[in-house]
Amino acid sequence: NYLDSISGEEVYNFLGLKKFTFKEVKELELNLGLDLRGGMNVTLEVAVDDLIRALSHYNTDSTFNAALQQARVMQRGSQEDFVTLFGRAFEEIDPNARLASIFLTLDLRDKININTTNAEVLNVIRTETDAAINNAFNIIRTRIDRFGVAQPNIQQLQTKGRILVELPGVKDQKRVRSLLQGTAMLEFWETYENQEVYTYLLQANDRLREMQASEKKAETTEPEEALTEEQEKAEEQVAEQDTVSEQESSLLAELEAAGDTTQAGLDDLENFRKEFPLFAVLNPSTDQQGQLFPGPAIGIAHSKDTAKVNEYLNREQIKSIFPRDMMFRWTAKSTDQAGNYYRLIALKANTRDGRAPLDGDVITDARQDFDQFGSNPEVSMTMNSEGAKTWQRLTKENIGKSIAIVLDGYVRSFPTVQNEISGGRSSITGLETIEEAKDLANILKSGKMPAPARIIQEEIVGPSLGQEAIKSGLYSFILAFILVLAYMFFFYSRHAGFAADVALLTNMFFVIGILASLGATLTLPGIAGIVLTIGMAVDANVLIFERVQDELYAGKGIKLAISDGYKNAYSAIIDGQVTTLLTGIILYIFGSGPIKGFATTLIIGILTSLFTAIFITRIIFSWWLQRNKKIKFSNPKTANILRNTTINFLRKRKIAYVISGSLILISLGSIALRGFNYGIDFKGGRTYVVRLDQDVQVADVQSALEVSFETAPEVKTFGANNQIRITTTYKIEDSGEEVDNEVNELLIKGLQDAGMLDENVSFEDFTDKYLLSSQKVGPTISADIRRESVIAITFALL
Repeated sequence: NYLDSISGEEVYNFLGLKKFTFKEVKELELNLGLDLRGGMNVTLEVAVDDLIRALSHYNTDSTFNAALQQARVMQRGSQEDFVTLFGRAFEEIDPNARLASIFLTLDLRDKININTTNAEVLNVIRTETDAAINNAFNIIRTRIDRFGVAQPNIQQLQTKGRILVELPGVKDQKRVRSLLQGTAMLEFWETYENQEVYTYLLQANDRLREMQASEKKAETTEPEEALTEEQEKAEEQVAEQDTVSEQESSLLAELEAAGDTTQAGLDDLENFRKEFPLFAVLNPSTDQQGQLFPGPAIGIAHSKDTAKVNEYLNREQIKSIFPRDMMFRWTAKSTDQAGNYYRLIALKANTRDGRAPLDGDVITDARQDFDQFGSNPEVSMTMNSEGAKTWQRLTKENIGKSIAIVLDGYVRSFPTVQNEISGGRSSITGLETIEEAKDLANILKSGKMPAPARIIQEEIVGPSLGQEAIKSGLYSFILAFILVLAYMFFFYSRHAGFAADVALLTNMFFVIGILASLGATLTLPGIAGIVLTIGMAVDANVLIFERVQDELYAGKGIKLAISDGYKNAYSAIIDGQVTTLLTGIILYIFGSGPIKGFATTLIIGILTSLFTAIFITRIIFSWWLQRNKKIKFSNPKTANILRNTTINFLRKRKIAYVISGSLILISLGSIALRGFNYGIDFKGGRTYVVRLDQDVQVADVQSALEVSFETAPEVKTFGANNQIRITTTYKIEDSGEEVDNEVNELLIKGLQDAGMLDENVSFEDFTDKYLLSSQKVGPTISADIRRESVIAITFALL
């Protein structure tokens, strides 16, 4: 485009000393934070626990797995790395257990032997995890670079295993989450045919029915106390709620669609659930005549029922029915446009170690392409020589059967092999958009993540809110700047006031210039820091000018008064600025995100204001004195303000003690009785700022969302009457893209039930038109913020 064509042209000449091209100017421009221009801010945490499990080849040792679980709990209140916590937990659970027996695998046999001590094994694990985290960082950087975002910010944080990703201007949240959290675990599996599995499903259904009947019989044989009339009513209410919850299942939805919502229809459904508990949530893959469909898809289930199907099939009594080499995976894509129904695929794990016969390590290239008809996007893959041989053997042995292509635990496609395929070429089909195909090719080409990366903190700012933030921040800055300039000019006359204003202008120039030269990012809290700097910058001048006035009132000449005024004001200026500087340094060290942005501008502003307030004004006064210019430090209206005012503070100290002591006691009592109302930064949760088309009744929205989120969220108006801030802790302990999508869907449904959104509003419409910003803080990072806040306050008080 045009801007690219002029990137090498000279556009700025700095005082004839240095010339800058358009490209250089763009590279040196001040970066705006996401809160000012919109975008997505994500903190990822590499799952070190999953990495340790992988290093052990998923060892089932009870002590090992209990130590991992205990280390996860310990991590929330500790700043130590996960490997250290795991080693400590392992030692506490069984002091005599040896890690060498768990990690003596083929991959680590050169580093660990049977005589390796636990401490040495932990060092090996720490080395492997550090390398994996660095590898994950490089993979994420590669993915983002290929994603095509302008000026992304990707950096490893001080806390091991955490990666900060800032993507300005990004709107498609789902796409970014998939891109960042996908492990690119690509596998090729042989499959079972539907006809081979159906008999096992029948047996599993029969056993499940027997198990449920036995459980119900055991419950009814337990002694029961006589129920009061109130208890009977309570049970009837619970039964009614259970009936309502059952209406959310897929089968009842089908009955409703068919118009059968009578009591007889509900009774038939309940009888069907009792007789066919498995098939009530997993519809067998058959046609209307009951004939089995060919292929590896053994059934279809509603998205709300997939967890129940997994729970049934993972029961030990049910797993024993199926062949040991049979596994089940859900398809990544739904069978319907609404995204409600997914197929269950039967895989065959017939290798010695139970792994896929072919995985993504053999992929040398992946690119977005189109199918043979040229209309549907797909991903074409090329394999290395070893992979090509294995792929040729697999296709030869499975002609007429399906091979499932599984990515990150979900079946992307399961094409039927028509003939033997040589040359190591394959493709993933069933992709809906070109962007999805490009992202998938990007993930595969970037390489497999050594461990999953979970989003533990997320903040999304819409472009409209970003523009509003720029406007409000700019207005506050300009207003504060003008008021301070006018005050200094009026109060200290046009001479001293003018010198202070020049120093303030110079100070702002220095602050902005240093931020740009350091490559720092200006955020909304950063603007607050600059506004605070404006006041602190003239504070030094106020001290100097008042000292000069004192010297003038003592009868000294203007030259000596200025010299002594500066000299006598130094100690007060240094004391005040240094204490604030120390606070800023503490905020920078222990703060994160917006706090660090505020601290950065505050520290820079303090240092530059010391220079401008002391040296710039002194240079101006010296220049005027050399030219015998008349200098005034007050005007007739302000000369005697507070000049003769005397307040005996020591005489009133007892009153001050009583007032201060009372306020302290009231504050302590309030803390003891009411406690703190923690925000999501300190307790974890999700916050959404939504702008709707009409004014909002907070109570109605809260009631509707309480049904969706099971507990009442916090709903408050935010600015205008049609803007609300919604805060919830629903499923904040859980992680994963599925959980995030579920919470977003429940939010939209709750707003629709409250009559705030049209029933046809999709997730994409909601994020584009109504969602101004959202924030997610996981429990791990909220615990870190609480701990660092306590440390910061303690150091600041000291």
